Amino acid sequence: MPPKKGKEAPPKTVLFGRFGTSLKIGIVGLPNVGKSTFFNVLTKSQAAAENFPFCTIEPDTSRVPVPDVRYDFLCEYFKPASKIPAFLHVTDIAGLVAGAHEGQGLGNAFLSHIKACDAIFHLTRAFVDEEVTHVDGDVNPVRDLGTIFDELRLKDIEFLRDRISDLEKKVTRGGDKKSLPEYECLCRALKFLEEEKKPIRHVAWGVNDIEYLNKHLLITAKPIVYLVNLSEKDYIRKKNKWLAKIKEWVDTNDPGASVIPISASLEATLFDMPDEDKEKYLQEHSTTSVLEKVIKLGYKTLQLEYFFTAGKDEVRAWTIQKGTKAPQAAGKIHTDFEKGFIMAEVMKYDDFKELGSEANVKANGKYRQQGRNYTVEDGDIIFFKFNAGAGLTDKKK
Repeated sequence: MPPKKGKEAPPKTVLFGRFGTSLKIGIVGLPNVGKSTFFNVLTKSQAAAENFPFCTIEPDTSRVPVPDVRYDFLCEYFKPASKIPAFLHVTDIAGLVAGAHEGQGLGNAFLSHIKACDAIFHLTRAFVDEEVTHVDGDVNPVRDLGTIFDELRLKDIEFLRDRISDLEKKVTRGGDKKSLPEYECLCRALKFLEEEKKPIRHVAWGVNDIEYLNKHLLITAKPIVYLVNLSEKDYIRKKNKWLAKIKEWVDTNDPGASVIPISASLEATLFDMPDEDKEKYLQEHSTTSVLEKVIKLGYKTLQLEYFFTAGKDEVRAWTIQKGTKAPQAAGKIHTDFEKGFIMAEVMKYDDFKELGSEANVKANGKYRQQGRNYTVEDGDIIFFKFNAGAGLTDKKK
């Protein structure tokens, strides 16, 4: 009798990019489109925001708390001594210009800064302001989108040509068979970029190919969120002659990517107001701030999520990558938690809020004991049990 077949292992999936929880999203665009103003209000820092094409020479990086009503509720419920939200790491990158991949402007340095990020906020300008010059003379966001899009693609082409040349020597002259699959993968990537003129992320690559490509952190593999910077007037009235054209361009060139209208000038105005005045201003103008939406989408674009540990001592959101198993999630708190993992006791936030207490969640049979194969879900409230050598230790941060 043939042996019984076990369950087939799920197919291995590999995402583009680095693996980690300190991933960064960079703000990219032409000079004078409002990047630094947006960064200032987004991160509550004071990056330079002058009317000069290259005022941001070194990238400014800050971390932004991720707004979440679940976290707010847990803090209000437990009134803990310590409160630690999740954070989005944001980098303000100086403006690119046409020819940046060849070193025009301050292009080479800035493109290396983009390469160090894991996703991109592409900010384009759709406002007219005679006091703020445009590097190309007039406002045309569709043209500007194409300029940045091409520069990022051309930089990847330049990089791949150099890398392929190095690998070719190993493969053809040195007989290095181990490097052959990577060489062939990079050749296919180069051909796609040159002939199709589209980002690497638009190809259905195999698992092995993605692992090869991830070694090189190609710019066009990074996901993009498109932000359209409007005047305060256009943002409030939700009208601008460029919006439909921008959406059409994105749907054609980067299908599936998100487009969010913002007004950096409005956000800057709100930034300087007390909370009461801010709410009054928004109500009077029948509008809303878009910062929360942008932060949450940026975090999601990085394939990040978080679980909570909650109690009177501390309420904390622990950042993990989507798809993380329970032992690895426990390891974010302490490496001993992962090494000695026994189980994760899990409550869903919605159950906790609805039923009002941990005891009620247990009484209703909704308090789950999960093993090492459990995939942590966004917003889980978790109590980890682990074996710290001699005996069992419970740990709730």
